[in-house]
Amino acid sequence: MRAEKRRPGRRAMAEINVTPFVDVMLVLLVIFMVTAPLIQQGIDVQLPKTQSEGLKQDVEPLVITVKRDGTLYVQRAKVPMKELQAKLEKIFAARANHEAFLRADEKVAYGTVARTLAALRRAGAKRIGMVTEPEA
Repeated sequence: MRAEKRRPGRRAMAEINVTPFVDVMLVLLVIFMVTAPLIQQGIDVQLPKTQSEGLKQDVEPLVITVKRDGTLYVQRAKVPMKELQAKLEKIFAARANHEAFLRADEKVAYGTVARTLAALRRAGAKRIGMVTEPEA
């Protein structure tokens, strides 16, 4: 057998080096912090600017989005205008909270917004909020 040559008083290092692990975790944390607001936004629309404060919510709100071309989305699901009321009735039947938020592009036709609001009311929405961007 071959004898290992070791210096006296020196032993093998048995500790785990956690520095690379911490570096990776910090990079992931930064990535998630940057992408989280983008994920929450959902459908991209140009919201009108107003001077109002946001509402505080405990549960995830029901959001109806109207894009510039008139396309409707309930949460992130595309819904045709003729099926909107039926879809909203099913959603409100399963929820205790009968409030909704309307996100409409500032360039969308007024008639489309009015028909969407009417469908919300007929479906049983008790409170409807209009989502806007704060003025600069």
